[in-house]
Amino acid sequence: MDFDFSHIAVPFRMQPGLTRLAPGTPQLTSLAPASALWQEKQLVLQAGRSRHCLAGFDPAPAIESIAQHAQLTGASGTFDSELPLELAFEQDFAVLDGATGALPWLCVCVPSSWAPEEKLGLDFMALHAPVADNAALLAASKQLVQLVTAGDCWERHVWTISPSPRHDQHPHRHPRAPWPATQDPQAFADQCFLRAERQTFFPVGRGTRQAVFTIRVMLEPLVHAVDTPYKAQRLHDSLASMSDAVLAYKNLAATQPLLLRWLRTRMP
Repeated sequence: MDFDFSHIAVPFRMQPGLTRLAPGTPQLTSLAPASALWQEKQLVLQAGRSRHCLAGFDPAPAIESIAQHAQLTGASGTFDSELPLELAFEQDFAVLDGATGALPWLCVCVPSSWAPEEKLGLDFMALHAPVADNAALLAASKQLVQLVTAGDCWERHVWTISPSPRHDQHPHRHPRAPWPATQDPQAFADQCFLRAERQTFFPVGRGTRQAVFTIRVMLEPLVHAVDTPYKAQRLHDSLASMSDAVLAYKNLAATQPLLLRWLRTRMP
């Protein structure tokens, strides 16, 4: 997993956590054919469930921007009629309209427990209304939309712990996976996964006030991801500092004590 544990905030807070990217920083990752992620994305694509578009919206400028960004930053993925966008990159995509603050187009195959079709056309505040401890996000919603659609490139990282090895966690396609039925910390951790996302923005340009929003989902068995005392300490301290509302939102409330016990065995 290409995830730096320094992106795990201590103490944990629901916040934008945006970092400006230098021009030319790669924001796309080529998708390996026949990989587990490729297979999951292909299933969604074949079912016709990957793309959602508001009536009258033209996604062509955004798609052209994705192709140009891939070329400029050296991503080897290309897409055409034979290799669709969904299978060219690990990332899923959405367009954020700076004029309305809404999402008029989504190309999402592997959402993290949310339904893309239900987010279509919603503005920033409505999109983040279900998020726990969201007061800071909602208060800054207009400024954040203006910031990420002003022409620069940005990134942020989010993470959670999941009992599922599946990238696609669409709530209507797949029931939520149950947590391991054990109270043994090691046996529990052996069946869990660290799920992280690198989320980025880059401008559509072409006379628009739009930005392409990218989501790269990364999964790794928890016991492999937490392979140093530093990582164990960082994850432990962030998890221990989560509010009850955040733990409930992330479906971690019942499992937090067991995870903390296991992490302490890997700390200094």
